[in-house]
This record gives sequence, structure tokens and C-alpha cells, in this order.
Amino acid sequence: MSTPSLASGPEGPDALRPLLDTVLGALADGTRARGGPLPAGGPDAVAERVRAAVGDVLPRHGDPDALRALVHALAEGSADPADPLCAAHLHCPPLALATAADLAASALNPSLDSWDQAPAASELEALVTRALAAEVYAKAPATGTPTPPPPDALVTTGGTESNQLALLLAREILGAGVRLVVGANAHHSLPRAAWLLGLPEPLTVPTPAGVLDPAALDAALAALPGPHLVAATAGTTDAGLIDPLPEIADVCRAHRARLHIDAAYGGGLLFSDRHRDKLTGLDAAHTVTLDLHKLGWQPVAAGFLAVREPDDLAALHQRADYLNADDDTEAGLPDLLGRSLRTSRRPDVLKTAVTLKTLGRAGLGALVDQVCATAHEFADLVADRPGFELYDRPVISTVLFRPAHATDAAVAAVRRELLHRGRAVLGRARPDDGRLWLKATVLNPHTRPTDLADLLKAVEELVEGRPHR
Repeated sequence: MSTPSLASGPEGPDALRPLLDTVLGALADGTRARGGPLPAGGPDAVAERVRAAVGDVLPRHGDPDALRALVHALAEGSADPADPLCAAHLHCPPLALATAADLAASALNPSLDSWDQAPAASELEALVTRALAAEVYAKAPATGTPTPPPPDALVTTGGTESNQLALLLAREILGAGVRLVVGANAHHSLPRAAWLLGLPEPLTVPTPAGVLDPAALDAALAALPGPHLVAATAGTTDAGLIDPLPEIADVCRAHRARLHIDAAYGGGLLFSDRHRDKLTGLDAAHTVTLDLHKLGWQPVAAGFLAVREPDDLAALHQRADYLNADDDTEAGLPDLLGRSLRTSRRPDVLKTAVTLKTLGRAGLGALVDQVCATAHEFADLVADRPGFELYDRPVISTVLFRPAHATDAAVAAVRRELLHRGRAVLGRARPDDGRLWLKATVLNPHTRPTDLADLLKAVEELVEGRPHR
């Protein structure tokens, strides 16, 4: 048996070309076999097909057809975020150019834990993170005040890691007694991060209108001994709502509380001239979570944590002689070890750099504007369609709706039946009114009104008991 080819090095491109043909063919064949946004049959049927395709996971002798067979099985058994009827989650269809860049990152395989493993990737990461931090913290300092050091950002695996890092920085700066204060609308990763870091039990402020109430926050901070870390949300998971950021920032300043804003979903609005004003007040936060595998159309993972005061990142500094020896850093080799909680780290920044450079702010902003407009079109369809209820007008690109007069159990059953048939992928949400709603999150800029009408028709047929056609 010959030695397998490598992806990098002089022969790498030639070795990859026929394999890419195999992969692209298997993707196309698997997608055709699936025939919709989700494989039909439910978990048992999908699992059976995958087991049949895999067979013996570690055979004595290898199978030269494994690449084609397993890619086909994965494509056939995947939820396809590029299908207009796959709209359950903050799960975007990735841009082709970003995916192509991700292939280069995998082939070259730099590891961003020391400069000698990633010379160009480390500089590229520094350029992109500073540019994104400058987007978040765009306000210039007041005239006559000293110019602060420029903001910075770290690359993360997504919102969960970014939120955990934000809490870690707050703990190291304010002490282990810092108390997390969140709205009931906050992402689950925030209280979980407090638990992981050994912080006191978080205080949850009610959000009766779906967003954090500044008056309730003010009362909570006044009654609770500090120090405090307030976490606001710009784009809730359930309904895509944005907390009143300027008012929350004012309350935090009055109580000398540290402010973190989880903008994993809404942060992409920064690219849009039409929608960026919805994020007014974002630059008041000490730290901000961004997640460009949502409103940024990147393959997972593409998370960032923007930091207003880069000196805060000193808390992450670590020393390992084989990675960042003192004499190496004194000689000018960049120190990468304090840029993440991870050691080995792939160059996820390449795909983002390619996307930003290729599309520019205008191109990305147009994609943001498109999905937001499509969400409004869908809300109009729901509002005008007898037999449906609309929760509210979308703030970003999430629409909550439900069959009128249906019980929560019926709503849940409709969603599961759509999944079982492979007909549509809708999410579920239980907002402030306590009822269960179907959730459509529009992240596909190619979705059209006819697709949205088909989505309502699919729900309608199940509610009325009509056979699927």
C-alpha cells in the first residue's frame, strides 16, 4: 500500500484535486438523495442509513471508497441551511468563497499557538481582529482627552466561548466575588459560564416585554452588593430582540458596573447602514460577543470577543518556554499564547478575512438588509393569512408565528411532524406570553416570497389534517 498523500507541500494541490472532485460529486449526489431541507424518517431512519454507510468504523484493511461514501451519507443526512425551508436556528448557509478559504486553512494547517507554526496567519488574525474591534468601538474619543489604545478582539469558537471569556476577564479584573446580572432573555451560556468559573449565583432580572428593563436593572443593582457584571443582549435567541443598550449603559455607569453585550446574533447589523443604529450603545460595553457564523455567512466556527480596553487581555497571559520563551519574545517573535484559552488553534480567521475583503462593508450590508427585508415579508404573509398568529414584527430576521387557536401540544406536534417528513425545519420558542411559537430565522439571502408561502402551506396542511403533497 502506498503512503497516503499530504494536503500541503509541493504535491498538495495535485493530491487534492481528484479528491475534491470526489467530495463535490458526493455532496451533489447526497443532496439529491435527501431531496429537501432535512432527511425524512426521523432519528432512527437517519441513524440506520449512517450505520449502513459506515459499516466497520476501523476495519483491518481500508476502504478506498470511504471518502465518497461518508460524504454522501453526511450530505444525505444533513439539515441544509441553504434550503429556504430550513429556518429553525441561527444556522446560516456559508458563503462559497468563505468555504473555499476554509479548505486552504485546513490544507496549510497553521496552529496559532506560536509564531513559528503560523507566521502569516498570526499577522492576518491581528489585522482582522483589530478591524472588527474598530467596527464595534467606532466612536472617536472626545476632543482634549488622551487617545486610548485601540480596541482589540480575540478569535473564539462562537458565542458560548466569547461569553465565557468575557466573564473570565471580569472575574480577573473585579475579583472572584463579581456577580453576574442578566435578563431572563439572556443566552444560556452566560449563567453556565458563571457556574464554570465558580462565580456567585447570577441574578436574573425579569424581562416581561422580552428585553431587559433598565428600571428593573437599576433597582436590582441598587439592592445587590457589588461588584457587578451586567450582560445585555443584542439579538435574543428566541425572538431576535435587542435590549435598550444606551439606557442599560447609563444604569451601569451610575452603579459602576462592568457591561458585557452578547451581540452574537445582532452584531452583523454593524455592516448595514440601514440597521446599524439598532446597535447604538454597543460601544459602551467593556466586552462584546460577535458571531459571524450567524449574520456573517461563515462556516462554523467564526466567533470573536471584542474588548474596549486591550489591557484587560493581560489576564489571559501564559508562559510556556517551548511556545513563547522570554528571549524569543524579547527578540521580536509575537506571543500568541495569551490570545485564547485554547493552545492548538486553527486559522479560522482566514475565511473571515477573505469575506471582508471580497464583499466589503457594502456587500455584507446588502446581505444583512436582504434577510431582514425577507423576514418582514414573511411577517406580512403571516399577518395576512387567516388561521395564523404573528407574535410581533421582526427586529432582526426572526419571525415567531403559530396556528391560531392551536394548543401548545399541537404546535409542538406540527413542528416534529415537519421534521419527520423532512419537509421543513422550524424552531420553537416560548417568549414572554408563555405560549409555544414556531420560529423561522431567515439567514438565507436567496430565500424568496414563494419559499415563505410554501413554508406556511406546509404548516397549514398539517394543522388541517390534509395529506402532504
